Amino acid sequence: MSLARPASITDAFLNELVARVPSTSGGSWKLTEVYSGEVLVELPQSTPADIAAAFEASRRAQVEWSQWPLKKRLRVFRRFHSLVLSRNEAIVDLIQVESGKARRMAFEETLDIPMVAGYYLKRAAKLLAPKKHAGPVPVVSSSLEVRQPKGVVGIIAPWNFPFATGISDAIPALIAGNGVVVKPDNKTALSPLYGVQLLEEAGLPRGLFQVVCGEGPDVGPTLIDNANYVMFTGSTATGRTIGERAGRNLIGCCLELGGKNPMIVLPDANLDDVVKGALFGAFGNTGQICMHIERMYVHDSIYDDFRARFVAATEKLRVRASYDFEAEVGSLVSVDHKNRVASHVEDAVAKGAVVLTGGRELPEVGPAFYAPTILEGVTKDMLAGVGETFGPVVALHRYTSENEAVALANDTDYGLNASVWGGDLDHAISVGRRIHSGNVNINDILATAYASKGTPSGGVKQSGVGARHGDQGLLKYTDVQNVGILRKQVMGAPEGIPFEKNVEQQIKGLAIMRRLGIR
Repeated sequence: MSLARPASITDAFLNELVARVPSTSGGSWKLTEVYSGEVLVELPQSTPADIAAAFEASRRAQVEWSQWPLKKRLRVFRRFHSLVLSRNEAIVDLIQVESGKARRMAFEETLDIPMVAGYYLKRAAKLLAPKKHAGPVPVVSSSLEVRQPKGVVGIIAPWNFPFATGISDAIPALIAGNGVVVKPDNKTALSPLYGVQLLEEAGLPRGLFQVVCGEGPDVGPTLIDNANYVMFTGSTATGRTIGERAGRNLIGCCLELGGKNPMIVLPDANLDDVVKGALFGAFGNTGQICMHIERMYVHDSIYDDFRARFVAATEKLRVRASYDFEAEVGSLVSVDHKNRVASHVEDAVAKGAVVLTGGRELPEVGPAFYAPTILEGVTKDMLAGVGETFGPVVALHRYTSENEAVALANDTDYGLNASVWGGDLDHAISVGRRIHSGNVNINDILATAYASKGTPSGGVKQSGVGARHGDQGLLKYTDVQNVGILRKQVMGAPEGIPFEKNVEQQIKGLAIMRRLGIR
């Protein structure tokens, strides 16, 4: 184990990054190394005036950027793709030092950027090309569907995947010709700031992509009021507030919100695979993944076997504060969040739940560490039974019939992700399609759905509105302009013909076009 801070995390490097944050108030926030609690850097805090100025600067740069030919814009992202891969170690260092996640997970986070960039490098030209449609009168009229950038997009990024969400969500917005202002969480502002630096190194015009910092209630309202579109990833409660304000401003928004994600294990599932998947589903990123599993429903015929294997495997996990790849589970993001996770477990135990393993803080490892925890007997009168715990805590449940399992999985206000495991693939898919969830993974936890960048990914019910990825993930950052083209003046009534006769001719014409399949 090594707690020596990575060599790349120098004071000069950090100060260069935070110098990008506009701040005229002199206020700052102490950004700490999670493993030790030591202050890394004083992060400037942006005032409402700073935020408005950031939008104005981005808007000025966006006017020119939007006029660049798409091929020229895409060249920036080809270079950026290469830079992210070549600077991978420094990015991983930043992610890990600010979030406390295991290095394995920090590395996996960096892969999201080249995957998203690679997809839109292939698809953008087709998606943004004008599309010709038939006009109201055959031959002499037509219509063009033209995609125009919205202007400047405001992105509010969470702390659990700061680099992936802060930069990946910006890539299609920028490719479409927009400017971007991103507000990362104060705890994890360093990696997004480095992402902007790499984009500018790749050729992005300076000023187009702005980063503002501050606490949500202080920064959020001004950001929404200045944006032409808002992308938010975070809690349902905050998402509802953002959606209401965006609606008042008559701008669009995309919201990926909370989840209480279920996993169903069918009787014919391969338990070796299930146990391995369950470890990641419950404890990957220390349980701080929006799509991670908090409820596991296992058929009664295999429940005892699964429970024994899963508990044993969980107790073997390497939970460490380390800047090498040995740790399998890292820290929670902060002491405050650790206390919240602990309160969910304490409440469950007080109301009758049983701790099969874990259920305790790990101060001997670090200030924000919590042991991977498996609970049994969790009910809906417990915090861990209905709310999103968002930590390394999972509840096991038995079921006897498939209909019961599906009903239990759907018994939630959330609908972000679900996982179904079974030997009969077609049957497992049929079960998955009965679950009310924006994402469903068959014989996997979350990676297959989320990493399929060609398919939109979002939540239903209280888990969100809209989606990232796929064609929709770029087109949402555009407005549709309808350009109608008339080559000959034939739209009005011909001169000298009574209007009643013109009505008769138009009705006959529409009937003929329908029979011919023209419209």
